[in-house]
Amino acid sequence: MKRTKDGLDILRKRIAKSARLQTLVEEERANHQAALALRAARKKAGLTQVQLAKEAGTTQSVIARLEDANYKGHTLRILEHIAEALDRRVEIRFRPATEQGSYGLHAP
Repeated sequence: MKRTKDGLDILRKRIAKSARLQTLVEEERANHQAALALRAARKKAGLTQVQLAKEAGTTQSVIARLEDANYKGHTLRILEHIAEALDRRVEIRFRPATEQGSYGLHAP
């Protein structure tokens, strides 16, 4: 059997064998998606972080943390405050895991 040197393929195989790694990848994907969605909504509304913070009744540093994909403190409550300030609503969906490919690992 031919051994692969493709880093993403190696990661996919290791993740597939570990429920713990699968959970960690899903958590990171959720944090990343929340950060990207928040930043995109803020920019679409034409607001700076400072302006959005004022509208949401929080500080710019909170908005900056929420827009950081490495931040792990996203809560429904704060996202609802931000959504209200952006005249939006929060939507949470459960989709089939296969919809985005294996564990969200994609080559650039």
